[in-house]
Amino acid sequence: KGAPESDDDAVRRILSAAGELIDSGLAEPSILRVAQKVGVTRQTVYRYFDSTDALLRSAVAFAVDEFLEDLSRSLRGLTDPDVAIVEGIAVTLERIRANPRFALLFSRDAHGRFLPEVTSSTARTLGRSIVDGFDVEWSEHGWTRRDLDELVEHMLRTVQSFLADPGEPPRAGEALREYLRRWATPAPKS
Repeated sequence: KGAPESDDDAVRRILSAAGELIDSGLAEPSILRVAQKVGVTRQTVYRYFDSTDALLRSAVAFAVDEFLEDLSRSLRGLTDPDVAIVEGIAVTLERIRANPRFALLFSRDAHGRFLPEVTSSTARTLGRSIVDGFDVEWSEHGWTRRDLDELVEHMLRTVQSFLADPGEPPRAGEALREYLRRWATPAPKS
């Protein structure tokens, strides 16, 4: 591989290594393990990330673009608001649960330390861009900008709740969608 060409290259290599370790089943790779995988010292990794938490957060952020593209592809063609809301929540949960990097952050082993980020302003902004990208003509269905902002918050809080406590047994697939169709499809105020 050789020495990194720049700080950006070094960060990319570190984040790729952390992601590969997570994907291989290592729940919480240490700075030392990541450094070993990259072939650098711990001090080199600490130069860019001051803690394991910072490294893990960045490794997940590194995977977010791919996650968002996949989510967007999965939701193309949905024009009914209720269907888009249900699928938006269900597909997000399914993708988070299936991706080792995201599952790590929201697992019970993580002691909920990352759950508040599900409804952060950054998450709401990303969520809004996803909802705006749906093929739904929201205004034709009576939805205002404020309604959509609150819808995104509601959807993220629903995802957050299912991540914090998936239920016994956890709902998935059609059972999850049936539950969401019944309880998570709000109507805008007219």
